[in-house]
Amino acid sequence: MKPARTKTPRKPPVKKGSQTNLKDPVGVYCRVRPLSFSDQECCIEVISNTTVQLHTPEGFRLNRNGDYKETQYSFKQVFGTHTNQKELFDVVANPLVDDLLHGKNGLLFTYGVTGSGKTHTMTGSPGEGGLLPRCLDMIFNSIGMFQAKRYVFKSNDRNSMDIQCEVDALLERQKREALLNPKTPTSKRQADLEFADMITVQEFCKAEEVDEDSVYGVFVSYIEIYNNYIYDLLEEMPFDPIKPKWNSCSTPLRNTEFIPPQSKLLREDKNHNMYVAGCTEVEVKSTEEAFEVFWRGQKKRRIANTHLNRESSRSHSVFNIKLVQAPLDADGDNVLQEKEQIIISQLSLVDLAGSERTNRTKAEGNRLREAGNINQSLMTLRTCMEVLRENQMYGTNKMVPYRDSKLTHLFKNYFDGEGKVRMIVCVNPKAEDYEESLQVMRFAEMTQEVEVARPVDKAICGLTPGRRFRNQARGGPIGDEPMVTDVVFQSFPPLPSCEILDVNDEQTLPRLIEALEKRHQLRQAMIHEFNKQSMTFKAWLQEFDNTVLNKENYIQGKLSDKDKVISGQKLELERLEKKNKTLEYKIEILEKTTTIYEEDKRHLQQELETQNQKLQRQFSDKRRLEARLQGMVTETTMKWEKECERRVAAKQLEMQNKLWVKDEKLKQLKAIVTDPKTDKPERPSRDRDREKVAPRAASPPVPNAPPICARHRRSRSAGGRWVDHKPASSVQTETVMQPHVPRAVTVSVASEKALAKCEKYVLTHQELASDGGMETKLIKGDVYKTRGGGQSVQFTDIETLKQESPTGNRKRRSSTAAPAQPDGTECEWTDVETRCSVAVEMRAGSQLGPGYQHHAQPKRKKP
Repeated sequence: MKPARTKTPRKPPVKKGSQTNLKDPVGVYCRVRPLSFSDQECCIEVISNTTVQLHTPEGFRLNRNGDYKETQYSFKQVFGTHTNQKELFDVVANPLVDDLLHGKNGLLFTYGVTGSGKTHTMTGSPGEGGLLPRCLDMIFNSIGMFQAKRYVFKSNDRNSMDIQCEVDALLERQKREALLNPKTPTSKRQADLEFADMITVQEFCKAEEVDEDSVYGVFVSYIEIYNNYIYDLLEEMPFDPIKPKWNSCSTPLRNTEFIPPQSKLLREDKNHNMYVAGCTEVEVKSTEEAFEVFWRGQKKRRIANTHLNRESSRSHSVFNIKLVQAPLDADGDNVLQEKEQIIISQLSLVDLAGSERTNRTKAEGNRLREAGNINQSLMTLRTCMEVLRENQMYGTNKMVPYRDSKLTHLFKNYFDGEGKVRMIVCVNPKAEDYEESLQVMRFAEMTQEVEVARPVDKAICGLTPGRRFRNQARGGPIGDEPMVTDVVFQSFPPLPSCEILDVNDEQTLPRLIEALEKRHQLRQAMIHEFNKQSMTFKAWLQEFDNTVLNKENYIQGKLSDKDKVISGQKLELERLEKKNKTLEYKIEILEKTTTIYEEDKRHLQQELETQNQKLQRQFSDKRRLEARLQGMVTETTMKWEKECERRVAAKQLEMQNKLWVKDEKLKQLKAIVTDPKTDKPERPSRDRDREKVAPRAASPPVPNAPPICARHRRSRSAGGRWVDHKPASSVQTETVMQPHVPRAVTVSVASEKALAKCEKYVLTHQELASDGGMETKLIKGDVYKTRGGGQSVQFTDIETLKQESPTGNRKRRSSTAAPAQPDGTECEWTDVETRCSVAVEMRAGSQLGPGYQHHAQPKRKKP
């Protein structure tokens, strides 16, 4: 008969009134290991059986300015330094094993820093077995006489179990024994001396109530999570000449059969339970056999020598104990071949790698990478606990990041209500681990606030309980009922007394003969009846044999058809498995390629963002430059427009001045020609000259000397506010005509503050002329505001003031004497030659019309 496939029930239908809404908090226990040396400073003190207290070490008090703070943390129970493994097992692991035997899942993991005693708590040491061997011992003590034959249960790759009859199981056992499969150690072997002391448990432990009408099978598996990859520690690596071989230095190996292990994938079955695909599950029948499998995998686990621990675990190890339970049939002889009645429960024992700081472990290279992955997975576990606590306390519905780590993703079902969760926090009381122990305590305190749904009871089959032992005693005597031979003997007539006391006694023998004849007749009748009944029974038996033979032939035909179908399905299944493995290999390659492409994409996106930012800066600079150039162009255009207007106005004014000078000369010549020579010309008054020139925008005629000397020379730049820049080295001239700038701010050094208040600028510059005289230049300009907030000066005009030394006064007087002046002086303007030699110059750009600067002196009269 072929095996029947079954599945792992996630949550069987719960009867009304079951406690589905009840939740239990995560059970957190604390274990304090003893100090390695008695003179070490201790920072952890056990206050009670539920409370520990942390003291700040002396070194930390100095670094924290003498801040001495004591913190207390509470747990479900605290185990001190003198607690043995038996006490810890009875409180923590015993209830989980009892739940396992009743079809409920459980998770137990140890948490703590490196060197805090996690592996010792889980595995134990010689002479003192840990939680793992004690769990195995309790399981086999409870189900020892109820175990199924080997290979009655068979594991498959879909996280479920198949069941087959005892005949098929016997055939498979014979086939496996012929192949000498090393993955299935025999239960009759003696324990290896290397670990014999660990599994020798002096105390006998057994579950109180075990279902006697069921058979049990135990399967174990052992995996490790290293650098966030899952590896099967029980996997036997065969020699593969096709795949390359590499050692730890990434160089090829020659003439060897070692192949690096392949990482496993996490999958979700149809009941949404997480499991490791392709993980090796070994059926075991005793504690010694199970621990031998564990020890074989323990040798493959990755450990390393660090600064803090000589044998530090570099990976998280998970030892799974799967208990399969199936009920017996109604007769109590064979396993019920109904896959719906199979109950699978699992106990996971997790030894977490210790959290560590690299500055203390002095890790580098691979050790540094391992420490980073260990700390990252533990941080993900802490984050999941925080999110669960927040969702339960505040009613939020945040997504728990189980998938961020393989560790949390594998055990997400336990936190969703698939079993009990227990955690043992292992701490080292030495002062050097104070900060790490503080973080561990905070995580443990937060974990106790997380609640997990209470697992429900499994469905029970409806068969009559107690059928195993009742049917075993069916063939033997039941109570004091008489045997069949006794009934037959009682049906014969009693024999008379056979004692003959007298030789002449003739009655005793005849009576005995008569009784024997009756017995003989009765015996013959019974033989006849027996033969008759035998013939009838033989006929019935022959008929039954024929019926059974016909049924067997019919069943054999059906089985042949089923075998063909199953063979075809097996071939198809093998083909699909090969295809699945090929696809998994391709998916792995594609995932690696996708990772590379995503990395390249991320680099290219960063480079693109950098280029975009650079282009944006260049574009902004370009816009600012364009705006600046536009302003400069606008400013230059306005400046040149003003300059052109000024030059045009100056040119017009110069032409008008020239025309005016010519007109004046013509008038003077006309006056000379028309006036009689005998008459001495009178000097025109200033008022009359001004009235004559009033119609034209020209300067008045040359005034007399005294008025000129009394009048300051007005600068051309009279409009607006001025900055009068006179250097400290300027020489004060004693000329009659001095430049006068109204509304001026006089400074010796030009400053930005003075320029900001004015619109015009004039610089007084003095130098020695070629003829030895002093020449003063007034350099004028306009003040403009720059875009940077400063001021600039654009020079627009230069006025020159020149002082000359006269060589003598010559006058040519007219023949006619001029009348005397009232003050007794003679007028120098009566001479024609003098009047004609006077040249009046009008400077361009002056606001007063013709200037008063004389470049020619009157000639002296001949004696």
